[in-house]
Amino acid sequence: MRGSLALVTLGALAACSPSHGGSPVCGLGYVVGPTVIQEQLQDTRMILTEAPRGLPGSLPARVAGKERGSVTVGYDASKNLVLGFQGPTFPLAGAGGFGLLVVDDTSSRVEGVMIYESPAPRDYPKLGTVSSNGADIPLYGVRVDWNGVSNPKCPLLGDSARTTR
Repeated sequence: MRGSLALVTLGALAACSPSHGGSPVCGLGYVVGPTVIQEQLQDTRMILTEAPRGLPGSLPARVAGKERGSVTVGYDASKNLVLGFQGPTFPLAGAGGFGLLVVDDTSSRVEGVMIYESPAPRDYPKLGTVSSNGADIPLYGVRVDWNGVSNPKCPLLGDSARTTR
């Protein structure tokens, strides 16, 4: 337990660099926010069963605990989402991981995509895939109280999409 706390504290302090908003509040938000989003998967009412319509050509994205990037939005022949990640880090091929399309539960606005380097959840509706450098991970969707997980002074995903369902 003590080692976990040290890792979280170290991660929060590392995230406090000027490129991350520069404050301890932002650093803590960059560590805690992705965890709160992922925990929404435990409430089946918050899981998306289909992708929102009218998505823009790109969305902000972040690999949990790392730098922000973006995803380009496309669709395959079956109308499943195909997102192309562009950024400094992405789970390595074969290492596992998954993406979550994050939608604000109040406004239905798509906020972006969180990417996790942990085993993908089982038995959830898959919305598509996220790809980068030959690695593909499954994409799921979740609704969250966006104001509860992202601080406007240091947004977790950067500029969010302005598209609604």
